[in-house]
Amino acid sequence: MTKFTLFIVSDSVGETAGLVTKAAASQFRHDLETVSIKRFSYIEENSQLEEIVFLAKQQQAMIVYTLVKSEMRKQLQLLCAELAVPAVDLLGPLIETIGEQLAQEPFEEPGLVRQLDDYYFKKIEAIEFAVRYDDGRDTRGILKADIVLIGVSRTSKTPLSQFLANKGYKVANVPLVPEVDPPAELFSIDPKKCFGLGISAGQLNSIRRARLETLGLKDDANYAKIARIQQEIDYFNEITTRVGCDVIDVTNRAVEETANIILKTLTARKAN
Repeated sequence: MTKFTLFIVSDSVGETAGLVTKAAASQFRHDLETVSIKRFSYIEENSQLEEIVFLAKQQQAMIVYTLVKSEMRKQLQLLCAELAVPAVDLLGPLIETIGEQLAQEPFEEPGLVRQLDDYYFKKIEAIEFAVRYDDGRDTRGILKADIVLIGVSRTSKTPLSQFLANKGYKVANVPLVPEVDPPAELFSIDPKKCFGLGISAGQLNSIRRARLETLGLKDDANYAKIARIQQEIDYFNEITTRVGCDVIDVTNRAVEETANIILKTLTARKAN
């Protein structure tokens, strides 16, 4: 079977064009052994384009390209037309259409998508961090975290940690229990990165009773009694005062709302 050659031309790595090209080629009887794909990455000069098109003509290759600079795309189109080399622009039409819809001019800066990838990996790292340092299981996370959450049981520390992690923040959370001394690390960090999650006794009573019922337990356990809850809240107030951190009342407040308060607070502090 005749070998079919594809040239991938990009002003960045060329991964996008490579994946799309392989996906398209897989729809034909040619398998990956009979389709030869050559990648030309970080192409920034017209002289490079001239060499690639000339080589494509010699090898009877087809060119598939992702070039963000409009001038480079036009130059490649002209060169391919002159030598009758088949070419497909994967990125240009999409950039132009999005620009028309947004009424904006594109940046035309190669490699911006890799910056998005960096953010993706940062988010994954933050999510793994939140799991590793959830519920005070390893107090070393308090020193490494961007945000530290403290509160009594059932104040949404874990879901809030995960929500903030999805925004790229490394979050550690610590439960406060009167019978257990808080970790020493809590008093050595900058209090500005620590947030206490306060809640009304009545609301916490309802949440805990519902939790016990879900577990198939009686809702009159000490865990859900008002006297015990008030004891925990008093202890919480004592610790947050010692730490010197902000306290957010999460009573009847969604996780998203609490997260927005924290993020706005952090943003305002950075601006000052």
